[in-house]
Formats: sequence, structure tokens, C-alpha cells
Amino acid sequence: MNDAAPAPTPAPAPRKRARVRAPELIGKGGWLNTGGKELTLADLRGKCVVVDFWTFCCINCLHVLDELRELEEKHRDTVVIIGVHSPKFVHEAEHAAVVDAVERYEVHHPVLDDPELATWKQYAVRAWPTLVVIDPEGYVVAQHAGEGHAHAIARLVEELEAEHEAKGTLRRGDGPYVAPEPVATDLRFPGKAVVLPSGNLLVSDSTRHQLVELEADGETVVRRIGSGERGFGPDAFSEPQGLALLPDGRVVVADTVNHALRVLDPRTGAVETVAGTGRQWWQGSPTSGPALEVDLSSPWDVAWWQGRVWIAMAGVHQLWTWDPESGTVGVAAGTTNEGLVDGPATEAWFAQPSGLAAAGDRLWIADSETSALRWVEPAEDGYVIRSAVGTGLFDFGHRDGDAAQALLQHPLGVTALPDGSVAVCDTYNHALRRYDPATGQVSTLATDLREPSAAVLAGEDIVVVESARHRLTRLRLPEEAVRVDAVAHRTQRAATEVAPGTLRLDVVFQAPAGQKLDTRYGPSTRLLVSSTPPELLAEGEGAGTDLFRDLVLNPAVTEGVLHVSAMAASCDDDPANEYPACHVHQQDWGVPVVVTAAGAARLPLVLAGMDA
Repeated sequence: MNDAAPAPTPAPAPRKRARVRAPELIGKGGWLNTGGKELTLADLRGKCVVVDFWTFCCINCLHVLDELRELEEKHRDTVVIIGVHSPKFVHEAEHAAVVDAVERYEVHHPVLDDPELATWKQYAVRAWPTLVVIDPEGYVVAQHAGEGHAHAIARLVEELEAEHEAKGTLRRGDGPYVAPEPVATDLRFPGKAVVLPSGNLLVSDSTRHQLVELEADGETVVRRIGSGERGFGPDAFSEPQGLALLPDGRVVVADTVNHALRVLDPRTGAVETVAGTGRQWWQGSPTSGPALEVDLSSPWDVAWWQGRVWIAMAGVHQLWTWDPESGTVGVAAGTTNEGLVDGPATEAWFAQPSGLAAAGDRLWIADSETSALRWVEPAEDGYVIRSAVGTGLFDFGHRDGDAAQALLQHPLGVTALPDGSVAVCDTYNHALRRYDPATGQVSTLATDLREPSAAVLAGEDIVVVESARHRLTRLRLPEEAVRVDAVAHRTQRAATEVAPGTLRLDVVFQAPAGQKLDTRYGPSTRLLVSSTPPELLAEGEGAGTDLFRDLVLNPAVTEGVLHVSAMAASCDDDPANEYPACHVHQQDWGVPVVVTAAGAARLPLVLAGMDA
């Protein structure tokens, strides 16, 4: 008999992973949430750093901010999250707008304002949002594009903590975040408003997670509804936005970050949930059914039209409806592909629809990411989508005149006017615009507003929600338009140079540690490719299940945009587990390309992992 203790089982060797020295973090706008201190990577040595490339217009970026909150709290002594704000629109390059956005979305980590995309270029980022993980010794060890990666990053962080604790290169303790001083105002980044039957105004006070009832003057607070703390109970909201009056006098609320619809009874103050589960919708989830059993995704606005509540489902680039009579929800328009495509509702593409207004046989839509004004109308076999203003994801500006050449910049609200025209809250132009269907003309009604996000009619006036001035502003609709010098912009991202002929598209995806691709029910990956203009691609357009494809470029087209949508599902790799946890990783890319003889013959897009 041997009484000697058994030899200890050796700890598993750290997983070997690719490492690339991280480029420095630089940005002309400087640092926020650091108490005025400039940060360098040397200051962050010893921490696990997650760099979040985001821009505040992007709903997917806002989803990732929410995904990262748990990681940020759980690993606060070892992990530092750094937001690198990388603008798409001209307005987003304004430093004051970035300061506002950091407060508006409760970003509780340091943010680098990079208006010229310097750090974006150094890290070869191609999509919003992109997450880059840097280990405690200053090396890039992973990159993830899109949503759904929080679990993988959490697993990687735990590995890095153990590995660098053992090496003596992990530094625990407080990070560099310094909270800004709070500001006292009655409203804080209000989102939308509605006129109640009493004549009072109800406003979604988004950053304070409340609804606020104001007297008809738009200034005097009558009451606040909601605890003011982020939550999903009978007395809590999470960044509520859209409001719509139901025929019975109740108000339906788009409870955006709770991914739900709530209904408020103004007489009693009671709030009930009528649609959504509190979970975010992912590809493969049900798209119709009992309203309280179907996931939603960032509902941004709501409108009562044709006997149902229509929902601007910004998170998945669709319109949904909720039928109070049957208690069901379902997709009404859009494919989840991001872009501007008109036609039958089931085939149309939207890009973050954020404002709705019912007007007779039309439902007007502010389609924010395409800087477009669009509408839905009934057709013989359903509904059809048409566009009044806007051309696509990359062109925007402030130009009046004929609608075919007029430009907006990320509008969030639309309001039907008594004469049949519509007012557009042209948010990033700080203006109220007007489109007249009778003449096809676009004009400017008012300027010097600050990020107007919605407007409602009150008698002969229009009350505008000036979100970034934290107030409602009452305007008398002018008889003559304001004269504005025309400006036009394109997204700042430089085009990728590609070689003529065949272009190899590789979507890089490596399943997180301890997981594998989920093939139990067929292929677990999906790739969808299209282009603007459509003539750019001679071959390779369409859907498939491989994450690679050979694209043949049309020699007659020298520039355009490749639209790539990729999805991969991974599950825990444990044969003994009958019900493994599964996760969906997905991202849409819009890649501007220019064809040149010196260009690359391969286009790698990283969904998760490192491109070898």
C-alpha cells in the first residue's frame, strides 16, 4: 500500500494565440471620462484592454455598449474598456456631439474622440462596431466585428487573467475612468413626445429612463413616470423612445433598450408590458407570434395606423406591427439587410428606421442611416415601400429643392402636417425640414435646433424635441422657408483598393475557446453579398452557407460599395451536455471599394478571431 500523495495534475498550458503589437491610441478630439488626463497604451499596461470602435448613430454599436456593461462590472479591477469614437456622419465628428453621446448612452469608461479615424486606420477596422482585445503586455490577441461577442470576450478575459496572473504581468486595481459631474435639468436627452387627450405633453426622457408629463406650455413638470433607474419592471424603463396614442387614450411606449413595448394608462399611471420578452431578437428567432413570447430588437418609434401599432424596429432594420386585438406581433416590412431598397414590403431594405408618422393611406418613415424619408402604402397584395428623399448609406448633407437631389443627415423624426406635407426632424443638420408630396420639393423650416429627434403638432404650432438641448421648443410654422447654403457629404472612410477581375472574399471566424460551430440542424454559417451599384458584381451576388466566396468584378464599373452580411452560430463543445449554450455572431459590412491595378485580390473581413 502506497500512502504517498498523488502528484498534482499540471495546469493546462495557456492556449497559443496570435499576438500583434497594438498601435497607439490617438485621436484629435482627445479623451473623455478621464478627468482631463491623456491616456497611452503604456498607462494601460498590466490590464486586459477591450477597444470598442463605435459611432453614436449606429444601433449595433449601442447594442454592444449594453453587451459590455456586465463585463465592465464583473472584471472592473482587471479590464479597461476604451471607446474609440469613429464618426460616420459629419455631425459625429463634432467634439460637443461626442460629449453629449457619451452622457446620453451612459458610457462609463474612457472614450477617445477620433474624428479623423486615425486609430481606426491604424487598427485596419472595417466596420462599426469592432472590438479589439489587447493583452496586459500590449499585444492584440483578438478582433470581433458586430454583435454577440460578449460571451467570447468574457471567456478570453478569464484566460488572460489566469495567464498573466501566473506570469506576474497582470495589474489589478481601479481603471482610469473618471465620472463627469452630473447636470441638473428637467429633461435629459429626451427622445419623442405625444400630445395627451388632456392637452398636456408626454415626453420620453430617455437618458433618465422615465416618461415625463408636462403641461401644455412644454415646460412645467406635472409628474414623472418610472423610477429613473434602468430596469424592466412595472416602474422602470430602459432608454424609452417612441410614444403613440391608442384609440382608447392609452399610450404605447417603445421601451428601446428593454426590447419591448409598454402601455401607459395616463389616468392611473399604470404601466404594463404588451410585447417583447426583454431579450434582443437574433437571426433565427421567431418573427411572429404571441406578443409576449417574441423577442424584439431596439424598437425606436411607434405609430397607430390601419388598426395596428407599427413599430420602427431599428435594431434589425425592419417594420413590425403589434395587434392589440389578437395580442400578436410580426414583421411587416424589411429583410434585416441594411440599405435602401424600395418595392414590395417583404423585399425592401431599411437602415435603422427611427421615426414614424401616420397620414391617411401613408405611413411616413425617417430611415436614419440612409438619411432618407420613405413611406409605406397599401398595395393589392400587401404593402409597398417608396422613397421620397435619400439615395443610400453613404451620401448625406443639407440640400433643398427637388426631392430627387435633396439631402438629409440622419433624420430621427417625421411629423404629418395639416396641408398634406411632412416635417422631418433632420437631426444631424440641427434643422426642421419639409417635404411636399404635391410639388416634390424639400425646404428648410427652421435651423439652430440641437439634434431635434421628434416633433408634434400643438394647435397652430409645432413642438420640437431638442434632444441635445434637453428641452421642447415651440415654433410657429413659417409661411416661407429658411434659406440654407447647400452642402453635400460622403462618409469619411477611405475606399479599399481592390484588383480587377476575381476578388476573394474571406469572412474570418474562429469559434471562441470551448465552443464549436453548431451544425446539429444544418449549416451554422450564412453569407449574403450584394453591391451598389448592382452592376459592380458580375458574379458572386446572393446568399450561401460558406464564409468565403470568389467575387467577379465588372470591368466596366470602377467603384462602388460591397454589402456583406455574415452570421455564425457556435455552441459549447461538450458532448456530455445535452443542452449546450449557443451564441449567434453577426455583422453587416458596407465596404467602399475602388478598382485599381495595384489593388488587393483578397478582401478579409474579421467576424471573430485574427486574420492569419
